[in-house]
Amino acid sequence: MYRQILDPLAHSLGLSSLMAAVPLAMLFVMLGVLRLRAWMASLLSLGVALAIAVAVYRMPIGQALLAGGEGAVFGFFPILWIVINAIWVYQMTVQTGHFDVLRHSFASISDDHRVQAIIIAFSFGALLEALAGFGAPVAVTSVMLLALGFKPFKAAVLALVANTAPVAFGAMATPIITLGKVSGLSSDALGAMVGRQTPIMAVFVPLVLVAIADGRRGIRETWPAALTAGVVFGIGEYATSNFVSVPLADVVASLLSAGAVVLLLRATSPQTARRTAVVASGAGDAPSPEFEADLERPESRAEVSRAYAPYAIIIAIFVLCQIPAVKQYLENATFIAHWPGLHLLTAKGTPSALPNFTFNLLTTPGTQMLVAGIVSMVVLRLSAAGAIKAYGATLYQLRWAIVTVMAVLALAFVMNASGQTITLGAWMAGAGGAFALLSPILGWLGVAVTGSDTSSNSLFGALQVTAAAKAGLSPLLMAAGNSSGGVLGKMISPQNLAIAAAAVDVHGKEGDIFRRVFLWSLVFLAFICVLSGLQTSVLSWMVF
Repeated sequence: MYRQILDPLAHSLGLSSLMAAVPLAMLFVMLGVLRLRAWMASLLSLGVALAIAVAVYRMPIGQALLAGGEGAVFGFFPILWIVINAIWVYQMTVQTGHFDVLRHSFASISDDHRVQAIIIAFSFGALLEALAGFGAPVAVTSVMLLALGFKPFKAAVLALVANTAPVAFGAMATPIITLGKVSGLSSDALGAMVGRQTPIMAVFVPLVLVAIADGRRGIRETWPAALTAGVVFGIGEYATSNFVSVPLADVVASLLSAGAVVLLLRATSPQTARRTAVVASGAGDAPSPEFEADLERPESRAEVSRAYAPYAIIIAIFVLCQIPAVKQYLENATFIAHWPGLHLLTAKGTPSALPNFTFNLLTTPGTQMLVAGIVSMVVLRLSAAGAIKAYGATLYQLRWAIVTVMAVLALAFVMNASGQTITLGAWMAGAGGAFALLSPILGWLGVAVTGSDTSSNSLFGALQVTAAAKAGLSPLLMAAGNSSGGVLGKMISPQNLAIAAAAVDVHGKEGDIFRRVFLWSLVFLAFICVLSGLQTSVLSWMVF
């Protein structure tokens, strides 16, 4: 039995926090400065976290290893289980040639790469986040952008930056529901409060995407489409989360956003020549000659319908599984088991929930994605042998991402179990009234480590409420700030970096991607921190 310690180093919370931050600091330095491969950086950081847990926090080595083992398994199920099956669906469309049909269809909406980035990375990515989450939007949209002619690095960066505003309501609002459970606050109230923060940020995300795609020229020439996408998405997310349904916030917002951009394009009918988009670094994008030639080849309506079918099937199955009666039936295959041999107490002496492992075999988006893949196999007229071949290709493509994600989640579980993460949170919570500015940073750190807004909310939700009470701040606002700030850690999480690198086939270049998205993560985080601070004072009317 191990009881968590908050201040193991000289009984000082500050010194203990510095020590607890070492694994995270090492991880980001190795990725961003030393340019180590993500799987190597993750394994080395995991070793350091284990050493600190045993030597500093005096955690029994057996308990530390068991916690890491649980995290590694959690990294595979449910997280990698979702990503693997999502990429498998994509591989089948490639194998049957229907992905080419799909990208031709997207190109027919607009031949402007910057607009394509908005529709695919932002709007379509938000829909995938709403239905599946856990890395699936990054995996799917990055390969779609790659197929349209974007350079691998730019495709990955666009997919990661776009996967921000929708994350808090992702996977049918799982992060918000989890936050409500651990904080004791109403999930509807929390969703409404988050719906008064992230939609404001969403207005600017498409503008950032076109800036990444084509610098200042991108903003100057495509700002109407970018602003339309952001504003409509923000209004849709706010209205749905506050007045309709928190779980449906991203579904409604993403569909409205995509529809608004398409309507704008049809109304304005721009007849501009196709350009070579240039990013700030000077890297250009252009469709391949084969793709240009294929655009001239007309496709039948049946082929176009079949190309869109896998994504329509995914949406239909996910929506079906959210029907209360169906969801309740699927819950019969959910089992909660105590991780063998792992015995933990919190710093307060109460049993920790961390060793309780949930096997949600049918309600996990990964299994639902697998079912969608099987149905898609039939619709695409792919043989069982061909589908198995595509699955093998998927596993090979994601081999290093699998190692990275399992190592990162093992690192997160070791830090959580030993008390390293909660040490950082408790130290930040002692900031008094200034905690209103720091609250989103806590969520950001949580997602940066775990790759999941749900995990970050589970980890820090109760702490946010306690800190708010001590500082005389709104518990609802601070808890919501944890989720809103957390979404910005998604793009720098080694888990998502590994998924993006694997999807666009730039293995070992996660550090390069990290450097390109880190600044955007900080800029948006600063925006949410300032907004959170203002909502405690001049914008207090936004809090209820």
